[in-house]
Amino acid sequence: MLLTRTYLSLLLCLVASQVLAQELGPRTLPARGTVPVNRGGMGNLGQAMGSGLQGEGTDSLKRRDKNEDSITIFYRKLDRWGPFTLDSSIADFTKRFPIKASTIHLGNLGSASRSLLFSTPGQIGWDAGLHAYDLYKWNEEEVRFFQTTRPYSEINYQLGSRVEQLISLLHTQNIKPNWNFMFQYRLVNSPGIFQQQRSNHNNYLFSSRYQSKSLRYHVWMYLLGNRLQSEENGGIIDSTHILNDPIYSDRFNIPVWLGGASTFTANFFSNKINTGNRYRQTQFLWRHQYDLGKKDSLVTDSTVVPLFFPRLRMEHQLRYDRSDFNFFDQQPSLTYYERFYPGLAVRPDSLTLRDNWKILSNNFSLYQFPDAKNLQQYFKVGAELQLVQGQTIKENFSFVNTIGQFLYRNLTRNKRWEMELGGQLFLFGEHRGDYRLHVQLQRSLANKKGSLLVGALQLNRTPAFIFDRRSSFYLGSSTTVFRKENYTQFFSIIDWTAKGITLRGDYFLVSNFSYLLDFQKVNQTNSLFNVLQLQALKTFRLTKNFKWHAEFYFQQRIGSAPLNLMPFFTRHRLAYEGSLGFKNLNLATGLELRYRPPYKADRYSPLLGQFFFQDRVVISNPLPDMAAYVNFRIRPFTAFVRAENLNTARDLQGFGFTRNNLLGEGYPLQGLHLRVGIFWQFVN
Repeated sequence: MLLTRTYLSLLLCLVASQVLAQELGPRTLPARGTVPVNRGGMGNLGQAMGSGLQGEGTDSLKRRDKNEDSITIFYRKLDRWGPFTLDSSIADFTKRFPIKASTIHLGNLGSASRSLLFSTPGQIGWDAGLHAYDLYKWNEEEVRFFQTTRPYSEINYQLGSRVEQLISLLHTQNIKPNWNFMFQYRLVNSPGIFQQQRSNHNNYLFSSRYQSKSLRYHVWMYLLGNRLQSEENGGIIDSTHILNDPIYSDRFNIPVWLGGASTFTANFFSNKINTGNRYRQTQFLWRHQYDLGKKDSLVTDSTVVPLFFPRLRMEHQLRYDRSDFNFFDQQPSLTYYERFYPGLAVRPDSLTLRDNWKILSNNFSLYQFPDAKNLQQYFKVGAELQLVQGQTIKENFSFVNTIGQFLYRNLTRNKRWEMELGGQLFLFGEHRGDYRLHVQLQRSLANKKGSLLVGALQLNRTPAFIFDRRSSFYLGSSTTVFRKENYTQFFSIIDWTAKGITLRGDYFLVSNFSYLLDFQKVNQTNSLFNVLQLQALKTFRLTKNFKWHAEFYFQQRIGSAPLNLMPFFTRHRLAYEGSLGFKNLNLATGLELRYRPPYKADRYSPLLGQFFFQDRVVISNPLPDMAAYVNFRIRPFTAFVRAENLNTARDLQGFGFTRNNLLGEGYPLQGLHLRVGIFWQFVN
């Protein structure tokens, strides 16, 4: 263990020395929120904005002087308006951390988690239904396609108590002015404070984007992988008395339900676990487009910049997904399973649940641009053929889905109005009748210092596969015939950037809600229920450099439904944000507080990876979660230092941090938890 730590320290020192050797001093990244000039880059969804490949009249793709003191870098996302620039802010640590402010987990980084905010499901059609570890996944919505004038890299290393580690690497560069690639990797590893809590998650991503010199042909490609595994301990055996017993001041000695006794190890190269969940996903996408339209050019004093305005676009997309979901217990506790999973056949030597999926999707779409001078306005229609193969412990099967889709988008020339209207319908196959409709309208306010967004979403979908008898994770004997779930959502967002205010309101109508009754029994509601949700975020400037960042969340269920909602919760940061008079220093330091009122928290089923409704136990914590932090940035170098759970301090036959707040029955948070992290950007 000592050798491993010494090796890591030497490695980080070596990396730091190499970074300094790049002479980053005079080079700067563009300010947050700025969009670099890009006459020659690929526009939104790859539409051409001009080439710059045959002349020197473009600011983003031209051959740069190596003595220049800046880099032009931005990125785009699939089916998203852009471009987007890198975020160099340091005020909020959660932007660079997997656990977000509105989520809770089971007491350890990498353990199962859920959002405190009610939301609609993310997809229609096939859904495995195993989402407890989605917070640690990378998905298509997060894939970035960069455009940069110089090779750019990032290093992110975070170290926490009990050798909790997060390592993230990114590198992107343009092979040619019209061809970029990006590679990204992340490791999340934490042994945990309690027994059988070890987590080990690996994510990797390779993306590339290409545009032909004729500006007619575009390629978007990515390969994404998630390897998630986490031990499951079933919770500690006593959530009330044992946490106040001084014999168990070392929380690792507290007995847990699953996995048996274990020994602590800090070796993050070891990823072997005996009891827990292992989820694996591989995703490959190839999208290419060919445009028909009109050539043009922009003539300046010294150059001629080729332009191209598409009127019709043909798009083909091939996507392959492979997913493996596996729960295994190599040391089953028959007492635990008899108590919480009665009727489940468990052998003394092992227990395994496994669902494997392969999905091949073939999509063809047509775009039409009504206005050649406004490429942010277009119509899109398409059809998709989806081949699905499933393999469970119970049986093997396959089916086909045929899907139709349409989309209309428009960003007006004056950039004040944005509109989007789209839909997707499963026409034939296993999920016939599933559909998703959405509409939203956005208006810029006060000289683009704010915006108003209103929209609606209608979703009708087949319940997740864990509610299907063919699934290995279907453990109940319910005779319920599951109907399609239906969600309707209305939402409105006011983002007043100049005043530091964000207000959001959501209203949900839900019918045929599918849920777990207990650790294994499944059911579905017959009645309609509503959910009202309000959010308010405000930054108060107390003095020139002292700020109060306040967040308030409110939720209320209307109608009878097996759904636990936290009625409200709040987060506050009281911070100094400034430079202390130093030219190159950007500092944010202060206190953070999160308060959750007493409420009936969901329980957790380890075998199914599901949080489920309970109406018996009220979780009440005497103090809110408190943390102190120091975040600072000096040119390309950023550092984070945090001391979390300061509220756990007390004298229990000796001073210590043992007043652990509960997140759910059997799952307490850690005591004092220290985190130190560095984030380094550098340019070659």
